[in-house]
Amino acid sequence: MSNFVFALNATVPVFLIILLGFFLQKIGFLNDSFNNTADAFVFRCALPVSLFRSIAGMDFYGDFDPRFCLFCFFGTTVMFAGVWGASWLLLKDKSQVGAFAQASARSSAAILGVALATNIYGDAGMVPMMIMSAVPFFNVYSVLILSFSPQVDEDGRLLPGSHGMSAVKRACVNVAKNPLILGILAGLPFALLRLTVPAMIDSALKSIGNTATPIALLVVGASFSGAQALKRWKSATVSALVKLFLLPAIFLPLAGAMGFRDSQMIAILIMAGSPTTVACFIMAKNMKADSVLTANAVLLSTLLSAPSLTFWLYLMRLWGRI
Repeated sequence: MSNFVFALNATVPVFLIILLGFFLQKIGFLNDSFNNTADAFVFRCALPVSLFRSIAGMDFYGDFDPRFCLFCFFGTTVMFAGVWGASWLLLKDKSQVGAFAQASARSSAAILGVALATNIYGDAGMVPMMIMSAVPFFNVYSVLILSFSPQVDEDGRLLPGSHGMSAVKRACVNVAKNPLILGILAGLPFALLRLTVPAMIDSALKSIGNTATPIALLVVGASFSGAQALKRWKSATVSALVKLFLLPAIFLPLAGAMGFRDSQMIAILIMAGSPTTVACFIMAKNMKADSVLTANAVLLSTLLSAPSLTFWLYLMRLWGRI
């Protein structure tokens, strides 16, 4: 029961901020001008700064476990590649491929992971190692998926020239110029060389990075359009079920068979089975993917994650892995 209450405490505030954004949009307090400016700020400033601090503050050498880190890296790679390939094969509407694949594979690992592990074990355990091994590739693979997938306009209609060599060229440009990738790359020298960001600068960066999630959640809620949203609920529901149940059902037994236990298993659960991160919505909107489908996936996976995380924690406890 305590795990269920914790999961509710972690996910209900997310839902309430989305609901607040929707309400403020309905009464005319938030409008399209705010949404466009806010999601550009989050994409180009707040999220890159948050990723920079996360990477720069990691201890690459302290608790390094090569076997666990390799599992997280290859697990992330297989997860994104598998979901993307299945999306191309099974989705009839190819305009949804990029948004569906990203939302089904990309977890809110950095936000939820440390909190969940600390709640259970009293410290973060192996979650930072998972974040180091997986989260940077969440962003790289998301950029690649959205770059190579068909682009759509705000109504979900395919844009011309979004296939073939133009997609290859766009992918190269997007990876090289993507603010999230640049934020990760900027943080790497600090982590590898054990450099410290001056306290005054780090405090300012922390304040900027902390704005990413609440502003992004407000934009998710304010961007909901009734008629358009209803058209994407079926795909969003499938995406949420893949994210919360199918991927953990694949990776948790595999991790257990390889001998991982305790905080390692919690970290892998967060990697594979935590709700879709709100950063998916910001990236989808800025890279001309289906942002309505992504917003629905964020909302549904957040709502369903309390029972799903509790379910997996209960099973792992019965199995004797945590």
